[in-house]
Amino acid sequence: MAIYQPPYLDPHQARLHEPTAWQRELANAIEGVFAKGASELDELVEGLNGSRVRPPNGGDWTEENLRGVLRELGA
Repeated sequence: MAIYQPPYLDPHQARLHEPTAWQRELANAIEGVFAKGASELDELVEGLNGSRVRPPNGGDWTEENLRGVLRELGA
């Protein structure tokens, strides 16, 4: 009798290519901000501004440019 193997979630199933170094740093920074208890967009923006990861055009993170980056990355 065959043993049923349930399907599993592959967190990278929609990935078209390996993430860039900047994308990996951004992901790590976002995870770090959430790990510190952030749960709202403004808290995420504040936490990212306290990290060393800057938006693609430099400067500070804002709700608008973070939304744009996440939309572009398909998050």
